Amino acid sequence: MTEARLRTLVALSDTGSVRAAALRLYVTESAVSAAVSALTRDLGVPLVRRVGRGVRLTPAGTVYAGYARQVLGLLEEGRAAARGAADPGHGTLRLAAVTTAADQILPELLASFRTRWPDVELTLEVGPRRQVWSSLAAHEADLVLAGRPPSDAAATVLATRPNELVVVGAPDVADGFSPARTPWVMREPGSGTRASADAYLAEREVAPPRLVLGSNGAVIAGAAAGLGVALVSRDAVGAELAAGRLVVIDMPGMPLDRPWHAVAGAAPTPTTLLFVRHLLNAPAWTAPGSR
Repeated sequence: MTEARLRTLVALSDTGSVRAAALRLYVTESAVSAAVSALTRDLGVPLVRRVGRGVRLTPAGTVYAGYARQVLGLLEEGRAAARGAADPGHGTLRLAAVTTAADQILPELLASFRTRWPDVELTLEVGPRRQVWSSLAAHEADLVLAGRPPSDAAATVLATRPNELVVVGAPDVADGFSPARTPWVMREPGSGTRASADAYLAEREVAPPRLVLGSNGAVIAGAAAGLGVALVSRDAVGAELAAGRLVVIDMPGMPLDRPWHAVAGAAPTPTTLLFVRHLLNAPAWTAPGSR
């Protein structure tokens, strides 16, 4: 039950085909099939089944792939911890961030960190809220930058930063704004901002028209173009507000307080803590419990 075989099963689970898994791993299709067959013999239960010309994981295969993902994540975390313990400035750091944080919060932080610690090996995963918290749970990320962690997450909050959600629109849209009739431009389901917008509208028992766009940038551009109003982080629209392309619409209960959180697992690696110390020297970031 080798690391390579576990990686093969996870790749097959992620891609859904032997060919795609082989391309991801830079191996032959026969090597993928052989690795899965060896795991099947080790476990004594079928992990895949034929579906047409392809294969699909069985329920047992799906369950085991989840454990394999965590094992591989722990191995990577262990390697990062060992390298960081020897020298944090030469360790590895796997960051994961929701889209708004990656667009608005991280670029300057990463640039200044790289200037100070050029030998740290950095990777960044950007995705919706559910994805980044899943990466932390599976030990595939050392540090997550997102909103508040899920209540059931095994997480250590290391730093927070204020984040206000505001409703914005183009000036002419704001002039004729109606909570029930003006369209709302929204992110896709699974986005934390989308969940906040849905909850806000439901609480006020209004159901305006919705236009779903696929990225934070598209939502902001759509609002600036007059497609409707949008609930966004004030951090994300500073330039548009300053230029007058967007204005903040005064609404009951606004702005919403949704602070950013920098969150690690139960045992942050030394290189993770090195980045967090850098983070805490940046404007507005504070350690939990500090004023």
